[in-house]
Amino acid sequence: MRQRAARDQQRLDSGAVTSPKDLENLQREIVSLAKRQGDLEDVVLEVMERRESAQERVAELTERVGSVQGKVDDAVARRDAAFEEIDAEVATVTKEREVVAAAVPADLLKLYEKLREQQGGVGAAKLYQRTCQGCRQELAITELNEIRAAAPDTVVRCENCRRILVRTAESGL
Repeated sequence: MRQRAARDQQRLDSGAVTSPKDLENLQREIVSLAKRQGDLEDVVLEVMERRESAQERVAELTERVGSVQGKVDDAVARRDAAFEEIDAEVATVTKEREVVAAAVPADLLKLYEKLREQQGGVGAAKLYQRTCQGCRQELAITELNEIRAAAPDTVVRCENCRRILVRTAESGL
């Protein structure tokens, strides 16, 4: 466009165009080209400003992504450490359970495992202040009297949830 405007201006200045109508058309074309060039330069400036703004936003978002990635990496490391700790605790508890299970009679262990499977992982519950901690129901007086009368090594069960009741000093008997 600049070349064309320069060429038209050179033709105008050289005097090669003698017709007033052609001169007028040439001058209008030069003005039109100058206006068009100004409009295009404005568009280019606007695009450059938007590009600069977009680059700043990209830099800001890249920094934020880095920050968030750092937090994610930290959380993953803490999660992995917690998993390791839990796995170690599971191994310890499993060994302890094996020792305790070896001392429990086979028929009682079989009943416990069956109840545990039926009750979502809990086969025995503590009797605490006349309440079964498995189903959180307070036992009736007749049930409590039967439990009081039972021998200490007798297996007693909750009438509501059927779990094995573990009697302690806090049972309220």
